[in-house]
Amino acid sequence: MISRDVVVNLTHDTERAMAELVSLAGEFTSRIHLSYQNKRVNAKSIMGVMTLVSYSGDAITVTAEGSDEKEAVEAISSFFAG
Repeated sequence: MISRDVVVNLTHDTERAMAELVSLAGEFTSRIHLSYQNKRVNAKSIMGVMTLVSYSGDAITVTAEGSDEKEAVEAISSFFAG
C-alpha cells in the first residue's frame, strides 16, 4: 500500500474534473482511495468522489493498494497537481 499527500490544484470545472479523475482511476487494477477531512472514498466511484468536497489549495491523501499501486498514486497525484 502506498499513500501520498497532494495539494489540489485544479483549474477547470470541478464536476468535469471529478469525472476525469474517476476515468483515470479506472485505468488501474489497484484499489484507489482518496481521503479528505476524515472522509475516505473509492476513487473509481463517481458518487463517492463527488461527495468528497475539496478545492484548490486543499490537501488530500491518495492511497492505492495492488499490483500497479505506484503508478496509480503517481498518476492521480499528478492529476490533482494540475
